[in-house]
Amino acid sequence: MKSQSDRESDIINVLVFPCGSENAMEIHTALKSCVNIRVFGASGKEDHGAFVFHNYLSGIPYIQDSGFIDHFNAVLSKNSIDIVFPTHDTVALFFAENRSEINAKIVMGDLYTCRVCRDKGLLQELFAEHDFCTSAFVSADQINGYPVFLKPRDGQGGKGTFVAKNKKELLQFLEGNPNHLILEYLPGEEYTVDCFTDRHGVLRFVGPRIRARVWAGISVNSKKVALSWEIENIAQKINKNLSFRGLWFFQVKKDKKGVLKLLEVSTRTGGTMNLYRNLGVNFPLLTVYDLIGRDVEILPNDFEIEVDRALFNRYRIGYEYNIVYIDFDDTIVVNGHVNPFMMMCLYSLINKGKKIVLLTRHEGNLPNTLSEHRISPTLFDQIIHLKSHEKKSSYVTKSKSIFIDNAFSERKEVMEICRIPVFDVDAVQSLLDWRE
Repeated sequence: MKSQSDRESDIINVLVFPCGSENAMEIHTALKSCVNIRVFGASGKEDHGAFVFHNYLSGIPYIQDSGFIDHFNAVLSKNSIDIVFPTHDTVALFFAENRSEINAKIVMGDLYTCRVCRDKGLLQELFAEHDFCTSAFVSADQINGYPVFLKPRDGQGGKGTFVAKNKKELLQFLEGNPNHLILEYLPGEEYTVDCFTDRHGVLRFVGPRIRARVWAGISVNSKKVALSWEIENIAQKINKNLSFRGLWFFQVKKDKKGVLKLLEVSTRTGGTMNLYRNLGVNFPLLTVYDLIGRDVEILPNDFEIEVDRALFNRYRIGYEYNIVYIDFDDTIVVNGHVNPFMMMCLYSLINKGKKIVLLTRHEGNLPNTLSEHRISPTLFDQIIHLKSHEKKSSYVTKSKSIFIDNAFSERKEVMEICRIPVFDVDAVQSLLDWRE
């Protein structure tokens, strides 16, 4: 059996920077449960990463600051960071330009690749002779049909883009944005293609998914689609002309004839790579292992899958407590079924060292009911089975405690008498600590 020090030496410390974006959340989810990986998050300003990363490092300077590299290396050294995942193309380019000065392995391509991925003008030039390259126009005089699409050379997520329906709109937009690219308008379906290239330069996986619904540049509804010859051909040509290491992705969209045209390529994690992760292709984990020199095997499941997402809430509450009093009927068990979210909450509270007290007037044999629902009585530090006339407030400690019950009358009584916070079933999500 390995000693604690031996186990610690096997740990791979991974830093996600910056850590508040959707793709940072995906890296965290992909790696947080791996027993030999410790995940850190860092940002230049307080962001959502503070609600997600247990090992959250704040106060990092911006990359434009003169002292960034020295400060960043000090953070890497203090936390024994082995690998850094940049989550923004500009950050990746900065690291590529200063690779020799950063004291950790960086998840990205080489300098040329990072420059091409950050500058869509360079991307256009690189693949200008390929049939999947989007047609570009140097000036309005070259355009023989509208609409046309304009986008910044260094944009992402649809920011700063514009559809000009005629020459007047085009010229007006270019007055304030003279460096935008003028491209053909692509009206068809849009796809993201998640890829993995190993340290030998071999393209090991190509996974297309349709961007069925997009919000703020993020694919909030996506489905796996079959890998066509057309998509695989584009992936192979991109991989041949650029130098990737680990995960990367590209986006394509159909023109009016149904031909796929290249929109962008990126060396960073895609937020919706979670789709293929749930099919067994964990891109961040594959990348970590490849970076430390391990050979990897990819074993994807073959079934249809769709992801849909909306904004997700995480909370901090300004109240310290040690004891959780909780009801049973219609709180832990609802309509004859165990409330899975409530059970997750209870285990989360237990992991944080909270004492759990079951406080119930359950009619019937409580041990039998617990057994029927496969709930171990050892889940609770104490079980108080009240008689019908007894008040729950009589059993509640009046300090550093909270009370959870679906019944308004019960919450009202406990709040008025015990003066502690009370929670309905729908509000317990504010008690969860999502930091891992």
